[in-house]
Amino acid sequence: MQSSSLTGREVLTPFPGLGTAVAPAQGGGHLKQCDLLKLSRRQKQLCRREPGLAETLQDAAHLSLLECQFQFRHERWNCSLEGRTGLLKRGFKETAFLYAVSSAALTHTLARACSAGRMERCTCDDSPGLESRQAWQWGVCGDNLKYSTKFLSNFLGPKRGSKDLRARADAHNTNVGIKAVKSGLRTTCKCHGVSGSCAVRTCWKQLSPFRETGQVLKLRYDSAVKVSSATNEALGRLELWAPARLDSATKGLAPRPGDLVYMEDSPSFCRPSKYSPGTAGRVCSREASCSSLCCGRGYDTQSRLVAFSCHCQVQWCCYVECQQCVQEELVYTCKH
Repeated sequence: MQSSSLTGREVLTPFPGLGTAVAPAQGGGHLKQCDLLKLSRRQKQLCRREPGLAETLQDAAHLSLLECQFQFRHERWNCSLEGRTGLLKRGFKETAFLYAVSSAALTHTLARACSAGRMERCTCDDSPGLESRQAWQWGVCGDNLKYSTKFLSNFLGPKRGSKDLRARADAHNTNVGIKAVKSGLRTTCKCHGVSGSCAVRTCWKQLSPFRETGQVLKLRYDSAVKVSSATNEALGRLELWAPARLDSATKGLAPRPGDLVYMEDSPSFCRPSKYSPGTAGRVCSREASCSSLCCGRGYDTQSRLVAFSCHCQVQWCCYVECQQCVQEELVYTCKH
């Protein structure tokens, strides 16, 4: 699946270079890789100075897209961007998730690339009390989140004018993604010594699996906050503001640092549009998702035969012998 990116003036280019075939770097090959990616001019310059970064950006793009598709696999909008990148320029909840998952994937992938030795200018996590050489010796190299977040701040560049509500929302959602990765950082320790004693203990920083980060961001999407703008007279700048709901006695508040924010209500995504291919033909679960996913149009039922292994027995020695069984399976798809 291919996807265009934003212009490069935004806080983050979601899915940078996705769909661009990038071969492994050889010699000065990373320069050509950087030119192939869909980055702003400034980002390309930074990329050319960081051997290994192009492949890391490519990995982050695929990671963010795959996670987005997984988290929204049962939703009307299933993270399908091909030919419909206009959604990236709007202020929908889905746009907020894209910014967050993109920054999270880049933070995660860059930290892992450092610890894997794929980047020339960074290595293992340099937390106090953990020597990189010792970490490599024991085969435990911490994910370098400190370098990742510092480089990412420089790579994304300065924010656009404070009077731009969309820019502030994009920056906020980008930070939500970065914080979601930080919250998953754990300290892991390994004991070394005679007969398994813990005479020597080596500890290192390790990121949680990105699936866990994706789940956190999906929960933030489900509870996203609609915002408008208000001028902070004390600071003389525009601030995000969540107006009070009509059914609430509380006054409007600024969104919390962990809240995803959006500015406009999303379309239904039921029919093909410039934002979505619609839900016609989508496979659904009759019990769980067909009612919502098919938007009231109903669903078609088809049967198919599925082969699977059955009646397996362990034979001496040393293999498992199975029979092939066939069963009928019902598939439900949304009507056009």
